[in-house]
Amino acid sequence: MTAAEQRPAPGAVPPGRGSGAAERPGPAGGAGGRPPRRWLKALAVFLLITIPAGYLVISAIQSRNGGEDKAEAASAKGLTEGWPTRVQRRIYDVPIPAYSADVAFYETNSWDTSRLYVQFITSRDGLGRFLDGIGTEPSALRDGEVTIGVKQAEKVGWRLGSGQDWSGMVFKQKEPQPELAITVNRDNPAHPKVYVVSTVTP
Repeated sequence: MTAAEQRPAPGAVPPGRGSGAAERPGPAGGAGGRPPRRWLKALAVFLLITIPAGYLVISAIQSRNGGEDKAEAASAKGLTEGWPTRVQRRIYDVPIPAYSADVAFYETNSWDTSRLYVQFITSRDGLGRFLDGIGTEPSALRDGEVTIGVKQAEKVGWRLGSGQDWSGMVFKQKEPQPELAITVNRDNPAHPKVYVVSTVTP
């Protein structure tokens, strides 16, 4: 075959370039096997939509659970075992004597009134130090008196005043200093149990 015969006829297209012959597919998605860019864009849009939505759902669940926890804590109305903080003791003027036992407290706050409920067991001398620390003395306690109201006692589960040896007083101070309702159980004279409700009115 001559060189002229080997040349393609005018207008002819070599096979593989639009002549209808099947083209050999290259690597999927282009060079290096990378996915097409349109899939990357679709994936990015999907993530941008779903991730913030997921965070919103999680945040809503946490907010709801947090609200339920707060509601449960508010409805529990129970004493917390342990000592109030130093700041609380100073604000509410409740100088719990050293070496006291069965110490527990509960604080309530509203827009016009704050209260600290405290209980502790101390010695006879410890009771004297406590009363001296707030500015009064044991002789100010009146025998047979329960000075903490029923509703306040029920709020923290106290049962005061039935068939036991009680004494109590209400120690009033000039505002903004707190007013203290103090009730003492003397069933064990050597180790009286003291109940205090200190009320602060801003």
